[in-house]
Parts: sequence; structure tokens; C-alpha cells
Amino acid sequence: MLLAGVAIPLALWLALPLASQAGLNERANKLDTQISRKERLIKRQRGTEGRLQGQISRYSRTIGRLQGRLGGLQARESTLQASLDTKLAELATTQEELRTARALLVRLRTRLSLSRRVLADRLVELYKSDGPDIITVILDSNGFADLLERSDFLSRVSRQDRRIIQRVTDDKAQTTATTKRLAGLEVRQKELAGQILAQRNQVASVREQVSAQRDTVVSVRSNRNGVLRDVRGNRKEAEEDVAALRRESDRVQTRLQGLSGGTAAPIRRGSGALIWPVNGPITSLFCERRAWEACHPGIDIGVASGTPIRAAASGRVVLAAATGGYGNYTCIQHAGPMSTCYAHQSSIGVSVGQAVRQGQVIGVSGCTGLCFGPHLHFEVRINGAVTDPLSYL
Repeated sequence: MLLAGVAIPLALWLALPLASQAGLNERANKLDTQISRKERLIKRQRGTEGRLQGQISRYSRTIGRLQGRLGGLQARESTLQASLDTKLAELATTQEELRTARALLVRLRTRLSLSRRVLADRLVELYKSDGPDIITVILDSNGFADLLERSDFLSRVSRQDRRIIQRVTDDKAQTTATTKRLAGLEVRQKELAGQILAQRNQVASVREQVSAQRDTVVSVRSNRNGVLRDVRGNRKEAEEDVAALRRESDRVQTRLQGLSGGTAAPIRRGSGALIWPVNGPITSLFCERRAWEACHPGIDIGVASGTPIRAAASGRVVLAAATGGYGNYTCIQHAGPMSTCYAHQSSIGVSVGQAVRQGQVIGVSGCTGLCFGPHLHFEVRINGAVTDPLSYL
């Protein structure tokens, strides 16, 4: 019982770091998954921002065109207004002429009526008096002087009658002409009024259409600006979340490194696109011949057990499991046909489907699988086929 009392706490104490490490690995995986989702969201929001900005630019150009059209309409309106002013002045003159012509027509009709009455009275008087003709005047005259007086009398009577008749004729002709001119002026007045009304309606209609279209475009642009502000705000919030998640991920990685007994070395870069997953000497080159294999499929880098392993490039985990002679084996798919693989790990720190960034700790080195001492077996594969990693480091 005494031995059991000592052994059980000791076993729990030994298992505690493993449990803590497993929990931290799970937390790191969740954080990486959340970071990946947020980054995809940010990417989509950036695409939405680009589309909205393009739409806003198009609406701004449309508003510019409408402003230009309004400017042209205003110039046209000024021209039409000048024409309207001319027509209004002409209409005012025509209306004044109409008033004058109507007054004249009233006077002419009055005078014509009077002349007709005078002529009628004269004709009635001539008919009743049965006035002497020229022969009667000559025979009844007492001498030449009397004859002249009588002839002059008849001449004056004749001229007076002719004047009455001529005046009636002239008044009638002038009345007819004035009536005709008055009718023409009334027609012209109607034509001018119709033209003025049509031009005013045309200007008002075009202005209303352009104004309505401009208001619509301005409203749509305002809505797009509002959506763009919301999207930018959401993107900024997502970026802040990503930054916070990465800070927490870094803290988890630091704790994992402490639990594994090692600290990730500074990132080592070469002349290629990949970084070195660990810092250490190469103990086996690519395609070395061995008793159990004709071509060593990667390079071995000598490091102590528990050394943190970094992702050589950003990508997505496609394999993370114990795999035959590789032991604990992780493969990451990068952009294009390239993938990198890491073997003989003492523990795997990522899971399948997880997005990782270059330099992120993905596990710790060890000696699992077919292994004769702690080291990292590192592979570079192009379309699945192994190739010399030194070509990319």
C-alpha cells in the first residue's frame, strides 16, 4: 500500500506534462483553424471591398456624366429662356396690336354704320325730292350766271353723294382688312402661347428626369459607401482578431516548446524559397544508398530530441500521423505542386487540414519509426515525387 501510495502520485505527476502538452496542441490546432477561417474571411472581404470600390467609381463617373448633362441642360435652358423672352416680347407686341386693332375695328364699324345711315338717308331724300336733272336746270336758269350757280349746285350735290358712297366703300374695305388682320394676330398669339408652353414643358421634363436619375445614383452610391464602411469595419475587426489569435498562438507555441524541453532556434534562411526546419548539421544527404533503401528520399539533420520543428513554408497540413518507418510523419502542401515532409518526430503539433505559416512550430524532433538516433528527416516533394531539398533551401 505504501508503494502504491508513492507510485500513483508519481505516475500522475509524470503524465501531467503529457496531458498539458496534448491540451496545448489541441488549443494550438484550434487557434490555427480560427486564424485560417479569419484569413479567408479577410480575403473575401477584401474582394468585396474591391468590387464595391469599383461600383462606387462607376457611380461617381455616372454622376459626373449627369452633372455634365445638367450643365448642358442649363445652357440649353438659357438659350430656350432667351427664345422664350423674345417670343414673350413678340406676344406682348402682338397682344398690344390686337387691342389697337380691336379698338380700331370698333370705331370703323361705328363709322361704317353711320356712313351707311347717311347714305341711306340721302338715297331716300333723292328719291322723295325727285331733284332736277341737268336739262331742267338749263331751261329754268335766268341767264348764264344763274346757270353756273345751278350747275355748281348739281356738281356739289353729286360730289357729296360720291364722297358718301366712297366713304362707305373705304370704311367697309378697312373694316374687312382690320378684321382679317385681327384674325391673323389671334392665330399668331395662340401659336406663340403653344410654343412657349411646349418649350417650358420640355425643359421641365428633361430637368426632372436628370434630377431623378442623379438622386437615384447618389442614393445608390451612398448605400455602397455605407456597405463599404461596414465591410472595412468587419475586415479591420477580423484583422484585429487574427492578430490576437496569433499572439495567443505564439504563447501556446512558447509553452509547447517549454514542455518539449527545447526552444525553437532563430529562423535560418538560405538562397532558396524555403527556410531550414531546424538548425543542425546534415548527417545524411539526399539519395544516399543504404542497405535497406537504394535512394534516401530526403536529408537528415542532426538535432537533439525535443528540438522544435518549423514549417519550411506556408501551406496546409495534408498528413499528420504515425507512418511506418517514418514514425510520426507530417506533410504540408504548399503553393503549386510542392510539399514538404518531416519524419521521426517525438510529437506532432498540427492536424490534417490546418493552415500553417512559414516558421510556425509544427512539432518536435525525436526518434520514432526506423531510426538510430534523434534527428529530423526532411523531404521536399514535387507532385508527390521526392527531390533534393538542398535545391530549395
